[in-house]
Amino acid sequence: MAQSTFEEHLTDRKFELLVQSVTDYAIYMLDPEGRIVTWNSGAERFKGYSADEVIGEHFSRFFTREDQEAELPARALRIAAREGRFEAEGWRIRKDGTRFWAHAILDPIRADDGTLIGFAKITRDISERKEQERALRESERRFQLLVGSVEDYAIYMLDPHGLITTWNAGARRFKGYEANEIIGEHFSKFFLPEDRRDGLPSRILKTASEQKRFEMEGWRLRKDGTRFLAHVVVDAIHDEEGALVGFAKITRDITEKRRLEESTFASGLQFRLLVQGVRDYAIYMLDTTGRITSWNSGARAIKGYDEEEVLGEHFSRFYTEEDRARGAPGAALDAALRDGKFEAEAQRVRKDGSLFWAHVVIDPIYNEAGEHVGFAKITRDVSEKKHSEQELRVTQEALLQSQKLQALGELAGGIAHDFNNLMTVMRGSADFLLRQPDLPLEKRNRYLHVMLETAERATSLTSQLLAFARRQPLEPEVIDLSLRLDALAEMLQRTLGSLYDLKLDLAPALWLVEIDPAGLEAALLNAVVNARDAMPDGGQITISTRNVSDPEGEGVALSVSDTGEGIPPERLQRVFEPFFTTKPTGKGTGLGLSQIHGYAVQSGGTAKIESQVGRGTTVEIRLPRTSKEALRKEIAEENTAIPQGLKVLLVEDSDHVRYFARQLLHDLGCDVVEAANGSEALDRLEQSEVDLVFSDIVMPGMSGLDLAQRIREARASLPLLLASGYSSKQFIPKDQREFPILRKPYKLETLAAAINQLVTSAQRVA
Repeated sequence: MAQSTFEEHLTDRKFELLVQSVTDYAIYMLDPEGRIVTWNSGAERFKGYSADEVIGEHFSRFFTREDQEAELPARALRIAAREGRFEAEGWRIRKDGTRFWAHAILDPIRADDGTLIGFAKITRDISERKEQERALRESERRFQLLVGSVEDYAIYMLDPHGLITTWNAGARRFKGYEANEIIGEHFSKFFLPEDRRDGLPSRILKTASEQKRFEMEGWRLRKDGTRFLAHVVVDAIHDEEGALVGFAKITRDITEKRRLEESTFASGLQFRLLVQGVRDYAIYMLDTTGRITSWNSGARAIKGYDEEEVLGEHFSRFYTEEDRARGAPGAALDAALRDGKFEAEAQRVRKDGSLFWAHVVIDPIYNEAGEHVGFAKITRDVSEKKHSEQELRVTQEALLQSQKLQALGELAGGIAHDFNNLMTVMRGSADFLLRQPDLPLEKRNRYLHVMLETAERATSLTSQLLAFARRQPLEPEVIDLSLRLDALAEMLQRTLGSLYDLKLDLAPALWLVEIDPAGLEAALLNAVVNARDAMPDGGQITISTRNVSDPEGEGVALSVSDTGEGIPPERLQRVFEPFFTTKPTGKGTGLGLSQIHGYAVQSGGTAKIESQVGRGTTVEIRLPRTSKEALRKEIAEENTAIPQGLKVLLVEDSDHVRYFARQLLHDLGCDVVEAANGSEALDRLEQSEVDLVFSDIVMPGMSGLDLAQRIREARASLPLLLASGYSSKQFIPKDQREFPILRKPYKLETLAAAINQLVTSAQRVA
């Protein structure tokens, strides 16, 4: 008996240790009234109470206030006592007041005679599982909402036999059935009769079941009997044990997609036929490295190669050796990628080795993903166009020269009378002085002054001719247009003749402009000659100036108006075009107004023309105002002294001019060494030291410019002065001159001033 009692005690002890070691379950005992009598470590972990805190307390303290008010604890005890077990899930309260979701089991404990002696209570915290179940339910809800809202796809479920179990909005839109019409029906009702007879629905389910997936495109039927082309995917659905529980079916209406594909294919075919039919252009494709991937009939006609000869070849084979050597093909592809397009004209090589002028365009090609996949290349043979352009340039140059000669003829004819008069004065005065050697000094000096004035006038006239012919450097100057036009008026009147009345309407206090005077004179002469030609029976020509100020800025307007026949509106808009003329055939080149327009634009201004038939025409040049001041021409001083004893090397091929220059230099107190050409001048420099070289520019053999360069290389510090008669051979703008240039004809004062300036500069440098 004692042994039995010990064993029972030992067994109870082991059981107590077992219950105490369980931490995932709260296991404890209640008395018949619900008070706690035991407490294990799992209960302490879940609830937060130690055994000393909770033993003797009523277990209802773990229930929420709502459950306590509903008397759930007492009801749980009654049900457990009456039915032998109570099981439930619900919220419970920890010691710290936080809630957890509990799975609770309450079992009654009875004595051998059936008397209730308490309850066994087992509780498990299933908050995490509950949250997972909630998240799963939310996920399923969202998935159902997602599937239900998709309208571009019919997404629905089939049971293992093919009966429809779900239906979404896309299925309703494609098929035309509401959910209550179709759920429970066999999916084969969407198939064409011939497909059903051939057993296609069953084969689809069998294939999906065996291979887990079936995919196809085919015709299906809507509720209204119309057909649509469908892309169908059927996936088998298996449970955790691998048993087939049904199928997921996704259908998409691709009728429009197929139509577009067929249309695109047809369009592509037509495009290929179009490209192949083009013979005036070589149109072909290159891959990303420049190798040819397509070839049209135009390429064959222009290049001379058949398709099989060039496919796979690099397009650089059409370039000249020189272009390939400098990397032109690769540079063209790089430029097309960088700039989005490459365009050029250059010579290319045909199969037979002959050259032709090509206009080339290369465009990069990208696919839908934006990846570079190649180039489109279009080439046109423009050899004939190039030849025509060359012929046109030659013709234009000839016409330009003709126009210049015509204008020079107009000017020369107008001032020929002046030259005859001037030569009469010069010849008569010189002859008189030679015949009267004993003429009194006062009268002799009077004749000499007349000769000097006449020479100055001749120089002015020559300068105007050279300026118009562009045989002097282009040098913009700040001028007053009114003053300049007043000085030109006499020459223009003589050019026009007695039938025409030239009137000047020049504004006082005119703003200054910075322009090339030679260009102004040429433009003005063109405008005046055009005005004269518009009045074959004579008339009035008015030259006017005025200040203008508008949103475009401040400027000066120069107008030339006539009282001629005018220009019709349909021809007026073309008058500034080169070679367009309103004059009869053979009477004009069409370059006069074009020159006026070009001069105005080059000067930063504009040109316009207004005309009324029967009333006359006005040509207006607008030039921008300048803030610069006009240069004042210094009056030559009576004192022409220069440093005495200067040794000057005089280089001049003309004996008469050399004699004249030597006399001027002697009068200035210079010691002169003479040379008739550049080679002789270099020899003189080796034989003697000089202080300055004074040379003409235009000489046979070595020019004055070449001589100056040779001297500068040998003796950089030696001052050099050049003289020019304004031949076109020394067309040197002022800002590009390396050496000072003295204009011919010159006189004592201008020569002395030039020598003084050179010597002073040389002394400053030294």
